[in-house]
Amino acid sequence: MVKKVERKTKDGQCSCTALRRATRRISQLYDAALAPCGLKTTQRAILAQIRRSEPTNVGMLADALVMDSGALAHTLRPIERDGFIAIEVNPDDRRHRLITLTPQGHAKLAESELLWRKAQAGFNAAFGRVESEALRNMLELLLSDDFATSFAKGAAKPASR
Repeated sequence: MVKKVERKTKDGQCSCTALRRATRRISQLYDAALAPCGLKTTQRAILAQIRRSEPTNVGMLADALVMDSGALAHTLRPIERDGFIAIEVNPDDRRHRLITLTPQGHAKLAESELLWRKAQAGFNAAFGRVESEALRNMLELLLSDDFATSFAKGAAKPASR
């Protein structure tokens, strides 16, 4: 189990900064674990979400990944270029594009599976299995509409000292 690290910084009370820093660090660790298959964590997450919801479109995919659709479109370019996804005009609504995994995309996702499982096991070993599950539950709460509503209400109140 990893011991708590004390940080004496002015932004130590900022939850957003702490979450962003932790996310970047964990992404670096997962990127290193996935490096042998040539995917970044973000790319693997996108491919996995497409597999769960294909066919999909940029808007639905962005919502599922909690990403800005413009940023997602930018992130899709290299995985489309590498032949892992196909983006085609939706025959039912030509304003939208359908995104699907190609056979190469399915193969790349399968190739990454063992590496991802090892990264998950490494996280659980370092952080603790029970703590990892509790963290995922807390993160799901942060993604909820109830949390966003409570946050907005709290942000509307004058700050207390």
